[in-house]
Amino acid sequence: MTTDAMSDHGLWFGVQGGSAVRRAAERLGHQLDLGDARIADLAIVAAELTSNLIKHAVDGVLLLRPVRRDGLAGVELIAIDSGPGMADLTVSSLDGHSTTGTLGIGLGAIMRQADWFDGYSWPGKGTVLAVQVWPRGPVPEQSWTAALTRPLTGESVSGDGYAVRVVEGRHQVLVSDGLGHGPLAAAATDAALAAFRSAPVGSPAAVVQHLHRAMSHTRGAALAVAEMVPGAGLLRYAGLGNISACVVAEGDRRRGVVSLPGIAGHHRPVVREYDYPFPDGASLVMHSDGVVDRWQLDDYPGLASRTPLVMAATLLRDAGLRRDDACVLVARAPW
Repeated sequence: MTTDAMSDHGLWFGVQGGSAVRRAAERLGHQLDLGDARIADLAIVAAELTSNLIKHAVDGVLLLRPVRRDGLAGVELIAIDSGPGMADLTVSSLDGHSTTGTLGIGLGAIMRQADWFDGYSWPGKGTVLAVQVWPRGPVPEQSWTAALTRPLTGESVSGDGYAVRVVEGRHQVLVSDGLGHGPLAAAATDAALAAFRSAPVGSPAAVVQHLHRAMSHTRGAALAVAEMVPGAGLLRYAGLGNISACVVAEGDRRRGVVSLPGIAGHHRPVVREYDYPFPDGASLVMHSDGVVDRWQLDDYPGLASRTPLVMAATLLRDAGLRRDDACVLVARAPW
C-alpha cells in the first residue's frame, strides 16, 4: 500500500523505516493540502520521531495516518516502543535533556512543530508519543474516542475495524472483527462500517440488528455497538461474538461488559442490549480477540488521564497479538 491510496487506518512502519516515514508523511501532507510550510514542519516531526525510535526504542513502530475533524484533514503520527521508558515525559521534552549524549532537542522540536501532542511513558514499559499536524488556523478539539487497528503479521489489510457516529444526540461506536484474516475478513468489516454509518437512528441493539441484515453477503463478523447516554451516567451496549469490552477508571475495579454468542451476517442471532454505570472520568475500552484481556489499568499509573488515543495505543502495544488482527478503541463521555 502507498500513501497515494492510504486509508484512514494508515500505514505501520518498523523502526528501520527512517527516511521512508518522512517521505510518506510529506506525500500525505501534499495529498491533504496542508501547505508547504506545514509540510516542512511535518517532515521535522516525522524525522525526530523516527530518530527517537532508532536511538532509544525496543520493538519500535510508527503509525502514519490522516486525521479528520470538523471538516478539516491533518496528519497524525503515533510512535510506540517497548524501550526503557521515561520517569518524567515533561522533563525529557526540555531542550538539552539527553540520555544518549546527543543535543537533546528531539522531543522539544516535535512539540514545537506539531499542533497537538500527547504521550505516556513509564520506566520499564516504554513510550507512546502521538502528534498531529494541521493546516494553518485553529486546531480542532480532540475527539471523545480514538482507536487503532493493526493487521496480522504478514498481512497488508486488517479484518478488524471501528467506526464512530453521532446522530440525533446519540454517541455511538462500533468495533468489528471480520471472520478470519486478509481481504475477505476486511470486506466483512468494511460492510459493517458502511452499514453502521448509514444505519437508521436507534439503540445499540437496533443498530446491531441492522448490521446483521446488511452483512448477509459477507463471511460475517463479531461486532459490538456501544452508546454513551448524556446526563444519565449510562453506557448501553449490544454485542455479538468475541468483542471484549469493559468500563475502567483509575483507582476503581474494571467492570466487564457482555457480548452474546453469534456472528453478524449469519443465521439469526439473539441480540440483547445491556445498561451499565458509566461514571464521570470513566473510559470504555473495546477490543477484538487479537488483544488479550489480561491487562490492568493499575499497571499504568496516570494512563487514565491521557487522551483516548494514547491509552488505546498503549494497550495495543502491550496486549496486542502479532498472530492475529488487532483493534483497540477507547471512548470517554463527550460532555
